[in-house]
Amino acid sequence: MDFDFPLRKIIHVDMDAYYASVEQHDNPELKGKPVAVGGGSKRGVVSAASYEARKFGVRSAMSGHMAQRNCPELIFVKPRFDRYKEVSIQIREIFYEYTDLVEPLSLDEAYLDVTENKKGNPSATLIAKDIRKKIFEKTGLTASAGISINKFIAKVASDYNKPNGQKTVNPEEVIQFLEDLDIRKFYGVGKVTAEKMYSLGIFTGLDLKGKSLEFLNQHFGKSGQHYFNVVRGIHLSSVKPHRIPKSVGAERTFFENLSSEIFMLEKLDNIAAELERRLQKSKIAGKTITLKIKYSDFTLQTRSKTLPYFIASKDLILETAKELLYQSTLENSVRLLGISLANLNTEKEKAKEKKEAVLVQLKFDL
Repeated sequence: MDFDFPLRKIIHVDMDAYYASVEQHDNPELKGKPVAVGGGSKRGVVSAASYEARKFGVRSAMSGHMAQRNCPELIFVKPRFDRYKEVSIQIREIFYEYTDLVEPLSLDEAYLDVTENKKGNPSATLIAKDIRKKIFEKTGLTASAGISINKFIAKVASDYNKPNGQKTVNPEEVIQFLEDLDIRKFYGVGKVTAEKMYSLGIFTGLDLKGKSLEFLNQHFGKSGQHYFNVVRGIHLSSVKPHRIPKSVGAERTFFENLSSEIFMLEKLDNIAAELERRLQKSKIAGKTITLKIKYSDFTLQTRSKTLPYFIASKDLILETAKELLYQSTLENSVRLLGISLANLNTEKEKAKEKKEAVLVQLKFDL
């Protein structure tokens, strides 16, 4: 099928149960057993779960108490983020053997543009297979991959044959692939959006494709254009070697629930200090402060304020966070507080990057 937009050879590499897999690799006694990284304390939250634990319904962001209830044999291990970062660096070194166009999304996943690559290999499918093989040889860990004409489809495809597999969606297969896709598998469509789509009679990509742009804009606002495009295989976002952050934040989960704003001020002071450190390290500032509050019943509330100037100092961050805290009465005792800064002064660079992007029309077989 011919497309009226640039085609690329994009690979999305996603490590399999990364944190838990690192722990199982480093401690052979954990292999084949249900493992949860984090979540071991009374107030703990699971950061990652092995595939053995996932069979029992254990998932990231789940409370340790609930995870233990789902899987009584669950083994909790403390996170070792320095170790995860160390292994991640080894994995990225492999990526750079093939291309400099690498866009890390986190420690365990990244996009690679191999349209033109250092190996001169015309097959993105074979490159992905080779990368996964090298990752296993170097780290002992398995990775999955998705390969297609853009980032969106590659991301969706990487989840198809997990763990330790890959899926290629060639140009001539794109439309059928998207039309057959369950709407829940569309990257970016969460539970709430999926339920809304269901209520509108949208269950598959084909259903979504049948809705007009006007209809999608009416029901989904700014996201309407995105949904209209991606189901037609249109996603022009390029692989960005230096991703520009949209926000920077810090948060803390407490051992005991907090029931008074007074007790929260000290916590906010520490969180603001950590946020200041991260902002200084990245040499950025922002205008929009958001206070995140997670209550003891796990309901989440956010309160935001946009200032007329950029800030990055702890004092100004804390001052605004306090204002947001006292904005309205707390609904329950609090188990987590977080502060994030958005509307960053990187937006000008982002606009410049977009303007300078040059897309070349390519026709090829993946």
